Amino acid sequence: MAEEKNPEQNVEPNDAERAQFEQDVLKAAQDAMNLEAEASKDESAKSAEAAADAKADNATAAKDEEKAEEQAPTESAEDVLKAELAAANDRTLRLMAEFDNFRRRSAKEQLELIETANGKLLEKLSEVQDNFERAFAAENKAKDLEAFEKGMQMIYNQFAKVLTDAGLEQIDPTGKEFDPNLHEALMQQPSETIPEGHVVTVFQKGYKLKNKILKTAKVIVSSGK
Repeated sequence: MAEEKNPEQNVEPNDAERAQFEQDVLKAAQDAMNLEAEASKDESAKSAEAAADAKADNATAAKDEEKAEEQAPTESAEDVLKAELAAANDRTLRLMAEFDNFRRRSAKEQLELIETANGKLLEKLSEVQDNFERAFAAENKAKDLEAFEKGMQMIYNQFAKVLTDAGLEQIDPTGKEFDPNLHEALMQQPSETIPEGHVVTVFQKGYKLKNKILKTAKVIVSSGK
């Protein structure tokens, strides 16, 4: 039995079919390349758009951050100034209170010092007074005036020493040049021995406590010959 042949097997394409097939393959490859180029172009456009959006977002974020930084120091500086003002007011009130306490304490201490100093001076002066009272007592009256005078001189010396120890100094400008800061001129009179402008007579002595003038000396000033 003879073998039956299949007409579709071992059929060689002719030249026209090969050319058409190659043309179709090239067209398909070209279409694929075009599609790939368009896809790449779209992807690049999307990437560029995304990059632009990201750049815009970054710029917006930077501006917001810059504004926040500009506002933050302003608020912070204001808070700092308020805190410093409150602290300064507190220190001022404290200093005023401390100064007031110091002033009161100093005034009290000064008064106590004055009272203490006066107490010591008065204690010594009371001794002088006791001596005067004893000298004037009936049983101690001396018939001898010289003895009485001697007793008075002793009491006077005691009194003068108390005043000197307390810092009191007499101003006796007899024969010295007239000084209006220390002397008070009652009058002028001519003098044969005392130069003009010098003290002739001390009517009342002056006194000073250390370097402070308590009372000026009352004097008569020479007007010259």
